Amino acid sequence: MSHSIKLAILGLGTVGTGVINLINDNLDELKRRSGQDITITEVGTRRHRDDIDPNIMQSSDLMAIAASDNVDIVIEVIGGTTLAREVIMHAIKNGKHVVTANKALLAEHGNEIFAFAEEHHVHVAYEAAVAGGIPIIKVMREALAANKVEWLAGIINGTGNFIMTEMRDKGRPFADVLSEAQALGYAEADPTFDVEGIDAAHKLALLASIAFGIPLQFDKVYCEGITGITLQDVNYAEELGYRIKHLGFAVRRDGTSDDAATGIELRVHPTLIPQDALLANVNGVKNAVLVNSHPLGQTLYCGDGAGAGATASAVMADVMDLVRVLGSKDADDTSNNGHHVPHLAFIPEQLSDTPILRAEQMTTGYYLRVHAYDSPGVLADITRILSDAGINIDAILQKPAHKVGQVPVIILTLPVVERRMNLAIEKIEKLDTITDKVVRIRLDELA
Repeated sequence: MSHSIKLAILGLGTVGTGVINLINDNLDELKRRSGQDITITEVGTRRHRDDIDPNIMQSSDLMAIAASDNVDIVIEVIGGTTLAREVIMHAIKNGKHVVTANKALLAEHGNEIFAFAEEHHVHVAYEAAVAGGIPIIKVMREALAANKVEWLAGIINGTGNFIMTEMRDKGRPFADVLSEAQALGYAEADPTFDVEGIDAAHKLALLASIAFGIPLQFDKVYCEGITGITLQDVNYAEELGYRIKHLGFAVRRDGTSDDAATGIELRVHPTLIPQDALLANVNGVKNAVLVNSHPLGQTLYCGDGAGAGATASAVMADVMDLVRVLGSKDADDTSNNGHHVPHLAFIPEQLSDTPILRAEQMTTGYYLRVHAYDSPGVLADITRILSDAGINIDAILQKPAHKVGQVPVIILTLPVVERRMNLAIEKIEKLDTITDKVVRIRLDELA
């Protein structure tokens, strides 16, 4: 039996308008796939839009729309973490399913929102919150449900990836590329969330919870941006066979070595990765997530991470899932639960309290750039300090002097607990022959 499923869209910016256009363009296809009639009945907008179908009610009263009897599914694309939270909680309280693209809201308040949705027997779907059009949430929650995820690494912010790509390919400085990213609409007027890694950290918190069955813990994600990356380091990395990417990592650690801890690493930072690594050749504004799981092994998911089309596609994928649930619901079933994959992929009462490791407990390789006076014994002093700290050197590159009498020394290390590296760098910087702070960038072989 065909039902009429009624949608409300809150927010008519790029994404909200993209959803309307997608529905209008593909309405017949949507009905063929779902067996249901899908209708936009209400939209929430600050100003009246003359280009919207006059049969759709327009209102600035988002709370009223969220409680309307003429709505089955509320699509929230207004952004922010204050009004959006209030509207979503109100919609849930009134028995509405919710689709959202709001990664910041879920990363910071998702535990509360998902618990409230479970209590009221509705779903909150969020495919569009991470990596745009890449169906990574569905993959992690469903396709990899039988796998144990060991680690994942992702390019999950298109702005940062665009900047790093342009710096490498065209030799342009950070500030110059950032200005272009803002002119092209890839970066906001205030680009802090993108270039300092906060946007990626929101997404990583969601991915990690789904991967490992842990509560959302955005506040425990280590976050480092790309504002300090120089062309000098980009070029040295290339010379050594690596590329610098701004990545998010979620890694399960079993604490097998003497000073390694057991827990989960959640970290966003610039990273040297091998030039032949799968993520190394994902360029421009593209996003990609590499997942290593047992027994499947490594799988890569890549595509457009932002934009009206990509995000609207992800929003409507969630809508279609909910349409099928609503359309097939037994008339005597008042739970609205139907076929329900848990919000964070694991049964709520089975979420783990596995600790999130602190920054000094994390384990990675390192790229170090040390500026020193060109005098005998300097390199011996540096390598001795690293050796005393239990740090194994993988490669050393000494470059021509940039200033008279001063040389840059580039060192790549094997993985080491960060606490050891912190102590070693502190000692290196105290040497009389060292002329500047040591530049460090983490390194990962993604193997």
